[in-house]
Amino acid sequence: MNREYHNWYSTTLQRNMELLIFGHSGRAVLLFPTRMARFYDYENWGIVTALQDRIDNGELQLFCVDSIDAESFYNQWIHPAERINRHLQYEQYILDEVFPLMRVKNGGDYFEAAGCSMGGYHAVNLALKHPWLFKKAVSMSGRFDLTKQIQDFKDLFDGYYNDDIYFNTPRQFAANLNDNYILDAIRNLEIVFAIGETDPFLSNNHEMSELLWSKGITNRLYIWNNYAHRPHYWKQMVQLYL
Repeated sequence: MNREYHNWYSTTLQRNMELLIFGHSGRAVLLFPTRMARFYDYENWGIVTALQDRIDNGELQLFCVDSIDAESFYNQWIHPAERINRHLQYEQYILDEVFPLMRVKNGGDYFEAAGCSMGGYHAVNLALKHPWLFKKAVSMSGRFDLTKQIQDFKDLFDGYYNDDIYFNTPRQFAANLNDNYILDAIRNLEIVFAIGETDPFLSNNHEMSELLWSKGITNRLYIWNNYAHRPHYWKQMVQLYL
């Protein structure tokens, strides 16, 4: 399996960023890590190996990016406005620095956003905001409203709210999408949600799926047995949904 390690200084984030590429061709999958996780975790957890046959056959090419969640959503030492601003810088890094690399390394026109846990949020949020860039979005064990406390998972903005937070909360901004140009682009996406039946974010996934259907946006929601918020389950999910 082709494996490439990339490391460069991001002018957008003002820090070094790392990523791994697996494969040489096929559908280019921008794979976001879990909450505060790293670019190498999917490899260490065996999730990349679970896809090895398809990667070696040239069906899939994975771009495993790093996370800066600890500097944005989970940075309790800065004001919530700074947290969302840091996230927007991360999004710009993905669009301005990672995406061009994906185009150079892949050469195709099929780009997919995917991720597990917090990575599922990143994938869906980015795809809904930039639907012209992607053909597919896959969330496994994701969460789509970071402003709500769900069981032990707190509101990541501590009650603070502004337009940037709104436009990066899929459960909220998607509800008010009425522009047919944008909606038609989103309707062209293949959207997949997978979530465990006892996962705290189950209702959030139901709400997100139903909201999209109400906008005429086709999507698939798969409910797994048990909690299913673990690498053991994600290894199976990626084989089915990526």
